[in-house]
Amino acid sequence: MSERLQKVMSNCGVASRRAAEEMIAAGRVRVNGVVIKTPGVKVNPEKDIVVVDGKRLEKPVKQYYLFNKPKGVITTVKDERDRTTVMDYFCKVKGRIYPVGRLDQNTEGLLLMTNDGELANILMHPGRLVDKTYAVRVKGRVSDVILKKLADGIPLDDGMTAPAVVTYNGFDDKTGITEMEITIHEGRNRQVRRMFEYFGFRVHNLRRTQYAFLTLNGVKRGAYRRLTREEIRGLYKYKQEQP
Repeated sequence: MSERLQKVMSNCGVASRRAAEEMIAAGRVRVNGVVIKTPGVKVNPEKDIVVVDGKRLEKPVKQYYLFNKPKGVITTVKDERDRTTVMDYFCKVKGRIYPVGRLDQNTEGLLLMTNDGELANILMHPGRLVDKTYAVRVKGRVSDVILKKLADGIPLDDGMTAPAVVTYNGFDDKTGITEMEITIHEGRNRQVRRMFEYFGFRVHNLRRTQYAFLTLNGVKRGAYRRLTREEIRGLYKYKQEQP
């Protein structure tokens, strides 16, 4: 099956698609002995010989990890300000992997890491409706009326949020903290925080506890584990859901 050259390079762990496009434009890539300078050219990774900087691309072994991201860690491959990123926890992993989606710096919890570009694109597609559950702790008491509005949808700057599942877990009189769980399937930037900020609440702590059917059970903060074959097959089932 033919694919865009930059996608093949990304899937082989050379670089991100954007960086791969720059490498192609710079004349650093040959396909079957011919220098290619036009991103978007399609190649067959099973038949065509792709050489980058004099080295032939080899199909990488696909890797899949479930990571419990600590608070304060940046969800990116590189950071210009030299802050701690999720990649600092995967120094012993050979080959290029990257996060599926992102958690903001102050959000902790479940994050998938892989080098399987196809699965990453499946899971991040807005039409796949992959559930993500968060444990939320906010300062102040959250009323039943607000809980219902959170569940029904909030008019944010980038549009109305889709219906969510909200579970109230209690209010602590001593700390003034309300604890809840919220399940969404959208992937907007800082969505859960913005939903509570809409009502004037400051999120005290936010942790993703579940992604699809995957949970943090047995994975300590800052640790990771490989996904099982059954889990990988389960995630690929989202491909069958047409957007």
